[in-house]
Amino acid sequence: MKTSYDVLIIGTGIAGLSTALALPRSLSVLIVSKDYAWECNTFYAQGGVAVAKDTADIPLHVKDTLGAGAGHCDPEAVNVLCSEGPIAIKRLINMGFHFDKDEDGNLLYTKEAAHSTNRILHAGGDATGRYIHLFLMQQLPFPILYNTQVTDLLIDEGVCYGARVFHADKIFNLYAKKVIIASGGVGSLYEYHTNARTISADMQGICLSHGIALADMEMMQFHPTAFVLGNSVRKQLLSESLRGEGAMVVDEDGRRFVFDYDPRGELAPRDVVSRAIFRYKQKTGKEVYLDLSAFTKEHFAQRFPSIYFNMTNIGYNVPEQRIPISPAFHYSMGGIKTDLRGNVLHVKDLYAVGECANTGVHGANRLASNSLLEGLVFSARVAEEIKQSIFEPKVQRTFSEVEEVLIHENDKVLKNELRHLMWYYAGILREPKNLEKAKKRVEEMLALSIGKLLRLRLLVSLEIITSALNRKESLGAHYLQQGNDLCES
Repeated sequence: MKTSYDVLIIGTGIAGLSTALALPRSLSVLIVSKDYAWECNTFYAQGGVAVAKDTADIPLHVKDTLGAGAGHCDPEAVNVLCSEGPIAIKRLINMGFHFDKDEDGNLLYTKEAAHSTNRILHAGGDATGRYIHLFLMQQLPFPILYNTQVTDLLIDEGVCYGARVFHADKIFNLYAKKVIIASGGVGSLYEYHTNARTISADMQGICLSHGIALADMEMMQFHPTAFVLGNSVRKQLLSESLRGEGAMVVDEDGRRFVFDYDPRGELAPRDVVSRAIFRYKQKTGKEVYLDLSAFTKEHFAQRFPSIYFNMTNIGYNVPEQRIPISPAFHYSMGGIKTDLRGNVLHVKDLYAVGECANTGVHGANRLASNSLLEGLVFSARVAEEIKQSIFEPKVQRTFSEVEEVLIHENDKVLKNELRHLMWYYAGILREPKNLEKAKKRVEEMLALSIGKLLRLRLLVSLEIITSALNRKESLGAHYLQQGNDLCES
């Protein structure tokens, strides 16, 4: 097979596919997928895409994003997201994508937590991510190499020349003038998460092993409402739009206890609602549920067809029956540090876009449904940056194709221990002494004879823990709880 390209894109979510579609078709582009293309967080995104409804709404969208980010956002990045968001959505619609509309053909907008107005576009009811992903795949003019694990980046003297991959039982190098990381977040590091099974922080770990900076890695967002019963690794997300349209968080007695923690109740920012549920469960031992009684069966099945199908398939009679819920890891605000054009700092010809990147747009807490918008907006910027520099001369280098052992026999046991450790010690509520315990254990694991893929997970976990220890005050999703060891397990 061909091993040299103009552009190599790692990841097949909205960020990677949108970047590819914004590149000239005359370029040779290869997209690498760790699994099937749809095993990405975009595919599972339910709520929709946040976007300013008109010019007057842009400053409000900026304000809401900055507010959710708890003063930790980069204001310039937020301005880019909110002002270029309508352009990105218009571009998607002009390509032929259809968002849900009313009977008169007007776009339907819904509301989610921490938004001051209805500005969430959706498609297929609660299947926005799946619809967008399918649409982008149908437009794609470039090949995808499936079932391909990236094991390293080919970097020398501050220049990226490609990536080393494991595919079809072989290790080999893929060379490219430009390399784009669009590999998603870190979900599989945690015991309970809503992410695709492929999302395991490999690329963030590879970056750390090359001395590439990650930023804001203490800022991990937990979704308040997930169905975590059952044995599946990825937990069933229950969209924030449910609460935006009337669903209530209640205890087993039907009490809406979230108002004890915040006057906004279920529509407080995600970190607030997640902590309220987590602490209430700790304090009372009571089960917590999502009450869907505000919906008729017909409307629920039409508006939230994916959730309706999944929950009835499990055996729940929705919306009549309440669903037991728990917070679960959902999104990483932290990531590979980039500028606002997607350039990875201090490495030429390497870019990062989407959840794996950190532009500063989300700050300490991502505003609901800003993630799909980020993928659309910043992918266009990365593509523009590449178009302006792709024809600059570049001396090609060759690299060894020798790779260390990827998986050792005991790695799965250690991987599960790590997920448990991260959930209880570096999760929703954090205590310095529990973070220190986690750090010590992760360092012990790193000293063992382990495979490279586990080592990459451990490096990123250590970065999250260390970043959490370094931030001495609570901020947004990073919440320090002093006192008793409530997170012991």
